[in-house]
Amino acid sequence: MIEQFLEKFENIGKNNLHLYFITRVLKPNIKKRAKILDKYDFEIYQVDIDKEIAKHLHEISIKQLEYVSKKQLDVTEYEAITDDTKQIFTYDASNKAMSFLDVVQNKLKNKSKIPKVNNLTEIVNSEELWAYSVGFFDKNQDWIYTFRKILKGKVAVDEETNNKKKLFGSFRTKFNTESNKLEILKGETINLDERIDCIYFENIFYIFQKTQFEQITGLTEEFKEHAETIADELIATDMFDGMDLLKKQIQETPAVHKKLVRLKKINNYQNLTEKSLNKMIKIAKRYGGKLKKNNGKIVIENEKDIDLTIKVLVDFYKTGEFSGKPYGTFSGKELTANK
Repeated sequence: MIEQFLEKFENIGKNNLHLYFITRVLKPNIKKRAKILDKYDFEIYQVDIDKEIAKHLHEISIKQLEYVSKKQLDVTEYEAITDDTKQIFTYDASNKAMSFLDVVQNKLKNKSKIPKVNNLTEIVNSEELWAYSVGFFDKNQDWIYTFRKILKGKVAVDEETNNKKKLFGSFRTKFNTESNKLEILKGETINLDERIDCIYFENIFYIFQKTQFEQITGLTEEFKEHAETIADELIATDMFDGMDLLKKQIQETPAVHKKLVRLKKINNYQNLTEKSLNKMIKIAKRYGGKLKKNNGKIVIENEKDIDLTIKVLVDFYKTGEFSGKPYGTFSGKELTANK
């Protein structure tokens, strides 16, 4: 598929592209307790660009695809947790409930309704500049979109408060190689990274930068909400003591979010019994860990206990069928073995 994309981009004219800025904006009259994914809308703006920028954006896309093609990376379906991130992941956007998808499934299809950027400062003062996208179209008007997350430090606009310049601030400069002088750089500036996070084509994302894709689409925030729900479900089993530490860790340590999402997919924590807890303790001990039980519950006293409990429940510890060697990994796809 990557080779097909590369061929498409090479055949698309350098001027057959549009640049879009995507912003995230808080919905009006939103309640404080509303879920994060329900709090935001995404808006999109078209940006007029000159031929030099268009040529550069075109070249960036080709270079990225050439690099990926030479690496001959495996293409695999997206999973929240994977052992090897040096892959191309595919994410089918069909039947997914995600605010960001309104951009690709609706707003980009109605290009005549997309407003143009006239004043970047006005937009940034009221909305969060979230990502940029380059839309490429061929002679058949088939569109391919690339996306890249925009970091806050990449944008520079005039700092104003109540239409008055700040008393103390900063100013942007550039070194003119023709005059050999440092000059003030006037106007609004934005750095466009020479990298693509993902490509969107026919309702499927092809992901090169997994973390950035999760940030763009809001999956990162979705993981946190799922983690909070799963923590409540673990507490509801009444088989664990000290789970307030897990709730605290979810707020402070994003790394635990995906592990709990994985646990939800495995679903090993339903219908736990005292026999199940004894098995957990035995498995932990086999691999050098220690889980404690008191009054018929696994006792959670620190982050180490949380990590070990999740590892056991999520089948982190695995054994190779051929070698018989033990392995540790949060990833893995359940298989049906022939008897």
